[in-house]
Amino acid sequence: MTRRQAWGLVGLLAAAVIAWLVFAVWPDWLNAILISKKAFVSAILNGITLAGLYFLVASGFTLIFGLMRNVNLAHGSLYLLGAYIGYEVTSRTGYWLLGVAAGFAVLAIVGVVMQVFVFRRLEGDDLRQTLVSIGISIVAADLMLAVWAGGTYQIATPEWLDGALTLPVITAVRSNGASVFLTYPLYRVVVLAAAIVIGVGLWLMLHRTRVGMMIRAGVDDRAMLQASGVNVHAVFAIVFAVGAGLAGFAGVVGGSALSVAPGEDVRYLLASLVVVIVGGMGSITGAAIGALLIGLAEQIGLVYFPTYGIVLTFVIMVVTLAVRPQGIMGKAR
Repeated sequence: MTRRQAWGLVGLLAAAVIAWLVFAVWPDWLNAILISKKAFVSAILNGITLAGLYFLVASGFTLIFGLMRNVNLAHGSLYLLGAYIGYEVTSRTGYWLLGVAAGFAVLAIVGVVMQVFVFRRLEGDDLRQTLVSIGISIVAADLMLAVWAGGTYQIATPEWLDGALTLPVITAVRSNGASVFLTYPLYRVVVLAAAIVIGVGLWLMLHRTRVGMMIRAGVDDRAMLQASGVNVHAVFAIVFAVGAGLAGFAGVVGGSALSVAPGEDVRYLLASLVVVIVGGMGSITGAAIGALLIGLAEQIGLVYFPTYGIVLTFVIMVVTLAVRPQGIMGKAR
């Protein structure tokens, strides 16, 4: 048996065990160990859907940091600003989709302004980029606190996104033999679907289009790309706009699923850093894998290790750095 065949067999066994845990009726001893089947499956689903939200934020971060090598520690502020803008537009117009579009568009413009007037002037100086972006995040946090105060806001979703889906997962069997199926919020499923669509779109853009080819060439050899007649600064401005726009988009989506409040910028910046470190800089596939690992670890830890749940996230990061410093899908440089 080859190494690939052995890993394939392990994967099949793992998939079979997970399928049994999800779809079979659990014995009493397993319910006693894992609290209940409903708690376990809900933790898994919450982890996967949270991973979708983390990926939406981290995908923009990996474009800016992983591909362009711009150390933008104000990325969390872009997320929070997008959430506030989405809240204002949605509450004033009553159209949630308009708030989503406004969050993406406004933050894309902010991203272009930051790239042209700040990061372009600091190219190649990582330390100055880091310090300036930290300063921008502090100023932005204070400005948002002055405008929206310290309250917690919830972005209203349309009626067609309310409600729950009945999943083919049996959580219990009644005394009369009827099966009880798990219900799950529709909105979280939509967030996961949006993350998958955006992830596939970004991967196709980077690996199957001329723009993606120019972006990757500009990262590897900027001088050669510029010598071939390509406006490198324009390409990088577009990348920064897409990355910042995705942060604003994620802010509206996350503010609809969870909440909008001061401090969320730090949380999602930290999550983006961990996801990119674990998955590998500049890799969309790596960002998806990293987001999935971090999302599952956070939600499973919240259910089964509430006191030490946050430690699981950093254990994953430390193990990844020890075994594969460039990340799971990253390339050694």
